[in-house]
Amino acid sequence: MSISIFGFRALWNPELMVGVLLLTALYFLITVKFRHKFKESEPLKREEAIYFILAMVLFYGIKGTPIDLMGHILFTLHMIQMALMLLLLPIFVIKGIPWWVWKPVVEVPIIRNLLKVFTQPLVAILLFIGLFSVYHLPVVLDYVKLNTWLHGGFTLLLFVSAMLMYWPLMNPIPNGKKMKNLYSIAYIIGNAVLITPACALIIFAGEPIYTTYTDGEAWLKAMELCVPVDTLASLPVSISGPETFTSLSTVTDQQMGGVIMKILQEIIFGVLITIYFMRWYREDRATADEVTEKALKAHQEKWHKEQESLKQQHLS
Repeated sequence: MSISIFGFRALWNPELMVGVLLLTALYFLITVKFRHKFKESEPLKREEAIYFILAMVLFYGIKGTPIDLMGHILFTLHMIQMALMLLLLPIFVIKGIPWWVWKPVVEVPIIRNLLKVFTQPLVAILLFIGLFSVYHLPVVLDYVKLNTWLHGGFTLLLFVSAMLMYWPLMNPIPNGKKMKNLYSIAYIIGNAVLITPACALIIFAGEPIYTTYTDGEAWLKAMELCVPVDTLASLPVSISGPETFTSLSTVTDQQMGGVIMKILQEIIFGVLITIYFMRWYREDRATADEVTEKALKAHQEKWHKEQESLKQQHLS
């Protein structure tokens, strides 16, 4: 059966589309028209605008298109959503917002104090991995998906924890505390290792573990997160669960979700590791060249002094 029976509103979320367009307009108003109202500012960079637009497109793609609806039918798509929203979207947001917009926000006393604690590398990584792992425990995920406000709140909390996890790596504020390149590589690898048990729990489960993907009543209740209640009430009685829309078995879908989450995480982190490694290599090479140049200069100065001394002795 086609998912088109859920209607345009459930498939394309026009309210979210309007919200994303308004947020994008607000971004350009703040960073271009009202830039002079900030104590410190500079012209909006092209790459910052591109990153922010990518963030908005990705966000709408995750939460406003049929992908969101299908994420309640196929666990695989739910995990793709999680990977993109928690591992890629925060990067675009941090790099898309100019440092001079971030600065007055992070300097608010309460936010500054919270950041001092929650952007400590060990705290940030444990907070993110802990929340991600807890969210995907069957008892938690099934309960959260049955309440719209709880689901929205937990999703927001996960996204904030992802932002905090990336902040020590990408702090955009000049002279802000940021990890060195080699430490950044170790930090990313540690993140990849610690997220593995949560994925393994899903990959190696031999039976369906999520009620909201197997029990018809729980599934219909969870669908209220993206489908209007009156639309659900008018659906044909023959719809009993996700199996109506896919031939993929629940266990296979569940295992694929865990595998794809891990693969996407490895790809994103692999790109980051490559970037930080190249930065370290360039800086290390530049430092080595500088040391060599200084040593050569010192040797030449010493040689000239020795020659001058010999010359004076010869004249005397």
